[in-house]
Amino acid sequence: QVQLVESGGGSVQAGGSRRLSCAASGRTFDRYGMGWFRQAPGKDRRFVAGISRSGAGTYYADSVKGRFAISRDNPMNTVYLQMNSVKPEDTAVYYCAAARNGNYNINLYSYDYWGQGTQVTVSS
Repeated sequence: QVQLVESGGGSVQAGGSRRLSCAASGRTFDRYGMGWFRQAPGKDRRFVAGISRSGAGTYYADSVKGRFAISRDNPMNTVYLQMNSVKPEDTAVYYCAAARNGNYNINLYSYDYWGQGTQVTVSS
C-alpha cells in the first residue's frame, strides 16, 4: 500500500513557475513508476508527465514538453513536477500516481495508487 500526498498548488500568473511535490509513504517507493495527471473542470483526467522507478526514463505530454520537468528523489520518497512558463490552460487539479510496474505509463489505468490532488490556477 502506498499513500500519496501532493503539495505546492496555488495561484500563479501566466509565464511564471510553480513546483509541485508528491510525498509517498512506505519503504518501497523506488519500485514504483510515478506519474502526474491533471483534470480541468468538465474534462477527463489527462497524463502530464511520467518517470520510471530509477528516474532514468521520463515522458511528457506534448502540451507540456519543454515547459514542465518531472523528477524524483527516491531516498526522500518524493516526486516533483517543475512547471515553468505556465499558461492559463494549465489550470487544473494535479494528481500524482504510482504504478507497480515501475514504468512511466501514459494510461491512467496503469496506475495503482493516487493522491487527492492539488489545485493549480494560472491567471492571465
